[in-house]
Amino acid sequence: MYICKNYSYINKNGIFMRLCELRQKEIINTCTCKSLGCPIDLEFDCATGRINSLIVPGPGKFCSFLGRENEYIIPWNCICQIGDDIILVEIKEEKCFHKEHLL
Repeated sequence: MYICKNYSYINKNGIFMRLCELRQKEIINTCTCKSLGCPIDLEFDCATGRINSLIVPGPGKFCSFLGRENEYIIPWNCICQIGDDIILVEIKEEKCFHKEHLL
C-alpha cells in the first residue's frame, strides 16, 4: 500500500481509490463477524509512503466527536480484502483496541 505524491489515492491489490472512498467503507472483523465502524484516519510512514494502519473510533464513539481516547488501530497486514462497501479484517479486537491515557 502506497500513498501517491498527491496523497489522494491508495492501492490494495492493484485497485486505486481516494481516501474519502476508503472512509465510507465499513470495517468487518471476520473473527467475530462484528462491525468495527468506518475508518476516520490512517497512519503512514512518511519515508516510504506505506500505510501502516487504519484508525477507527472505539465503541460508543461517532466519528470521534467526543474525543479520541478510545480507538481501534488496525494494522495494514490484518486487512484481508477491500470490497465495494466493506473492508474485511482478521484481528483480535483486544489487540487492536488502543486506550490513550490522558494526563
